[in-house]
Amino acid sequence: MPATDTPLPQHQIDRHLVWVGFRQMVPIAVFVMMFGAAFGLAAMQSGLDPAWIVSMSTLVFAGAAQFATLDLWGPQVPILALALTVFAVNARHLLMGATLYPWLRHLPPAQRYGVMVVASDANWALAMQAFGRGQPGLGVLLGGGLALWSFWVLGTLLGTQVGDLIADGRPWGLDMVMGCFLLAMVVSGQKNLRMLVIWLVAAGASLVAYRHLPENSHVVAGALAGGLLGMTWKEQPHER
Repeated sequence: MPATDTPLPQHQIDRHLVWVGFRQMVPIAVFVMMFGAAFGLAAMQSGLDPAWIVSMSTLVFAGAAQFATLDLWGPQVPILALALTVFAVNARHLLMGATLYPWLRHLPPAQRYGVMVVASDANWALAMQAFGRGQPGLGVLLGGGLALWSFWVLGTLLGTQVGDLIADGRPWGLDMVMGCFLLAMVVSGQKNLRMLVIWLVAAGASLVAYRHLPENSHVVAGALAGGLLGMTWKEQPHER
C-alpha cells in the first residue's frame, strides 16, 4: 500500500513510540539512577534488608514517597500515618491523571492503567509536550516511564552496594535537574485557556496551603484543586 502523510492519532501507542519515549528519557533517567542510589543507601541505614529495598523500588516506584516512609520505619510501623504520607506525596498524580484523561480515555482500561503505573513527573511532562505539538504522547509516557523505572531500580540496587559514593547529589546540583526539566516541559507544552486556568488554580491553592496549612499539605491541596478542576472542566474539541 502507498505511504500516506496522515498524522497518527494522539492516543496512538505502539512499540516504536514506546522505544522513542524510552530513548528520550534516558538522559534524565541517569540522574534518577543517582537518586535511586541515595535511596538505597538511606534504606540500608534505616535497617532494611537489601532484597526488600530493591523490591520496594521495583513494585512501588515512587521516589519521594519511598524516602518519606523511611522516617516512619521501625519495629512498629504506623500503617495509617504511612498511608497518609504516601497519599500526600503522590497526590499530584490526581492532577497528572486529569490532564492526561482526554487521551487515556480512548484506551481499554487494562492499557490505560498499565500506562499510568509508570507515570511520573518527567515522562508526564514529556508526554504533555508531545500532545502540545499535536503528536502522540502515550508512547512517550509509557516508554519514558519504563526508562525512569528501570534506572531507579538499578540505582537502588547500586545504592545497597556502593551507595556511599553518591550519598548526596546536592553538591553537584542534581537536586535542581528535575525541577528545571519540568519547568522547561511545562512552558513549552500545551497552551490553551483550560490548561492555564488549571495550572493557576493548582499553584494558587498550593501557595495558600503552604502559608496556612501544616507542612507538606500544599502538595495535596494543589493537586486536588487542579485535578478536580481538570475533571469538571471538560476539554473542548478545538483544544485536542
